[in-house]
Amino acid sequence: MAGITNFVKRPGLGRQGRLIKIKTNYFEVKFLPNFDIYHYDIIIIPEVPPSLNRKIFQTAAERTSYFGGISPVFDGRRNIYTANPLPFDNVTTFDVTIPEDNGVSAGRRPPRSFKIIIRKVDIINMEELQRFLDGRCPISNNIITGIMAFNVLINNKPSILYNKIGDSFYINQDSQPLYGGIEAWQGYFQSIRPTPGKMMINIDLRTTFFYESGNLVQLIAKILNRKSVKDLKISDRDHIKLEKFLKNLKIYTTSLGSRRRMKITKLTKTSASNTKFDIDGQQIDIASYFQNIYNLSLQYPFLPCVVARNKTFLPMELCNVVNGQHYMHKLNNKQTADSLKFTCKPPSARANKIEKGPNILNYRNNEHMQQFGLRISNECAVVQARILPAPELHYHPSSRNASFVPNNGSWNLRDKKVATGATLGSWACAVFGSERNYPMRAVQLFLRELITTCQDTGMNIPNKTPPILHCNHQGDIERSLRYAWIRAGNLAKLQPQLILCILPDIRVRLYVEIKRVSDTMIGVATQCIQGKHMFAAKKQYCANVCLKINAKLGGMNSFINPSQIPFITERPTVLMGASVIHPALCDDRPSIAALCASMDAKAFRYTASIRFQTSRQEVIADLAGMVKEQLKTFYMTCGRKPERVLFYRNGISEGQFNIVLEEEIKAIKNACQSLDITYRPTITFVVVQKHHHTRFFPIDNKDSDRTGNCFPGTVVETTITHPFEFDFYLQSHSGLQGTSRPTHYHVLLDENGFNPDSLQTLTYNLCYTYARCTRAVSIVPPVYYAHLVCSRARFHATGENWSDTDSTSEGPNYAVIKPELLRVMYFI
Repeated sequence: MAGITNFVKRPGLGRQGRLIKIKTNYFEVKFLPNFDIYHYDIIIIPEVPPSLNRKIFQTAAERTSYFGGISPVFDGRRNIYTANPLPFDNVTTFDVTIPEDNGVSAGRRPPRSFKIIIRKVDIINMEELQRFLDGRCPISNNIITGIMAFNVLINNKPSILYNKIGDSFYINQDSQPLYGGIEAWQGYFQSIRPTPGKMMINIDLRTTFFYESGNLVQLIAKILNRKSVKDLKISDRDHIKLEKFLKNLKIYTTSLGSRRRMKITKLTKTSASNTKFDIDGQQIDIASYFQNIYNLSLQYPFLPCVVARNKTFLPMELCNVVNGQHYMHKLNNKQTADSLKFTCKPPSARANKIEKGPNILNYRNNEHMQQFGLRISNECAVVQARILPAPELHYHPSSRNASFVPNNGSWNLRDKKVATGATLGSWACAVFGSERNYPMRAVQLFLRELITTCQDTGMNIPNKTPPILHCNHQGDIERSLRYAWIRAGNLAKLQPQLILCILPDIRVRLYVEIKRVSDTMIGVATQCIQGKHMFAAKKQYCANVCLKINAKLGGMNSFINPSQIPFITERPTVLMGASVIHPALCDDRPSIAALCASMDAKAFRYTASIRFQTSRQEVIADLAGMVKEQLKTFYMTCGRKPERVLFYRNGISEGQFNIVLEEEIKAIKNACQSLDITYRPTITFVVVQKHHHTRFFPIDNKDSDRTGNCFPGTVVETTITHPFEFDFYLQSHSGLQGTSRPTHYHVLLDENGFNPDSLQTLTYNLCYTYARCTRAVSIVPPVYYAHLVCSRARFHATGENWSDTDSTSEGPNYAVIKPELLRVMYFI
């Protein structure tokens, strides 16, 4: 079996923890075809979007003479698959004609003709796919194509019946109106996946957003938050907002003898009664034109007109919004809150809805599936899981219950002192607001409560009266912070350690500017606090702030019993976590890569490296340089070279595993040897995936927490995992609301000889070491920190616009973070 995979074969199954049975959102494929599948390439000329491609193909498929009674399945682009060969040798060509706008036109344009060229590509061998599932052969192009064919097969019918966005299908009946003229639609994601011995279909709920359909005037009233259409008075600001919202929206009219669809290009600057154009040498306004030509008296002549294709002017009240148009703009805070109420379903409700998926997606009566012989279970798969025990946590020995095992993934700081308290001697408080809104007395009372809490929690704060400065939140932020920094240093006669910033509200722009200036221009840690928390200084809130401050200043909040992380404590070992974040699809700003590495034997303290690289590039371009920086810092901190490296890599898809194995692992080894040609620490490289659709549902109430989710520590390594590679799902956190998402860990390289128990337990235990809170987190902390560093690096852009509108046209320039901050956990 040697050579069956480039990655790590599963070294067995874990045994630690309590065995339970849970449901997952996977459905077993009961029967796969035992005959070959035929793959064809299809070209439709002229080129059109996938949605129209499907209409063209459907028209062709309804003519049995073209395909000889065979029902091919089509991916909407270039591929079709059949269970039997089509009735031609290698290539065929024919023409298809479809009516304009799917038959709703009034005949202004003739039907459209398309040329279709179909060419035979390959025959997919199903027997090889089954051998792969049984772990008897490596993956091949034939197997990959076979899995693609089945995905096209299960998606073919829903693509015709429902609104398809990306890889999901949305149903108009299952929707919820949101604020501002949009609505949330819920639908289904489905994907066929290889698992040990069989194929499974992963079905999950998905939600996305659409423009509300109906009359355009009613939509505009909702966009502008007017109670009724009578209240519509379009200001210049409203006009800009509407034009941005409505641009490229598809509309149709029903009052003018046609239902032809058109796209909005812009709005007129003037109202329908004041917008004039020439007709037969005479000037006439739009309202009068529709009165004279169509005998239509406009109800809202004071509204601007829509400008559609070919410079067609249409009064808004005659326009209707086409149903099912995807809304792709960023949601505002109210829309986000409303959508969460709609989407955040408890596990039992989510499971019930997922179990309806096979019927809604039409598995049983699907003629295409029947032709391919595919049979699918209607019940969620039940899998074996284990609940791993929580680790023992340690606080300062003077704490009450200094050592304890957390219950259900969370604990509190009551009567506890941090394991190592930092000293805060040189600091200042910058209040971004007027003294009238934030009186000096109120600020002093808050600082007294914060200082008391920090000292009770084990920090040392000799300077209890830091300078307090009121700053203009709309003024020169850099100047204000520099002045606070100088005041702190002068008063304490020490290098300033921290600027505490009190913000008037959650203004993104102010917060971003504070972090940009402190990180890249001054080189001092900052801790931001919302003003509303200052006026109600609860001890729990102050304790959470204390955790962040202590970690930023080099303290240690808590640690795991060293016997429970022997891989780290027995020999010098570095944990590394890497992440890359990308700009939006329509944005060409650089991608940001970050690497965080542990600097102590308790795996609490981390330092960071950051790089900016080509937009949307997933592989980290200068990983060798980043690893080299972290290895040097480890040596300077610990006095020894790490003998072992455990590297967690976030966000890699399965299709990128090979290139990451080749390039990033090579970069890690090159970094080691660039320091010393003989330096070869053993490396374990684990991919961490959070963006997937696997969910766990408890069967027995005793196996669920108060939110109905599985308990922290639930691990699954059979039935729904890879047929033979070393991967597992771990739900390490307790649920807060909705259905928790486990994290998928996949080992690509293992020179350290982990077995399932040792890697799963270590990974789970590390989730209790996250510095910012007293909860086990959902993803291993080195990766969590790397993601925080990436997100913070976005703030280091000059020329960036952090409102809800697009960034500046010139694009941002990224400043470099001060070196002294890279050696501390400034990002916490």
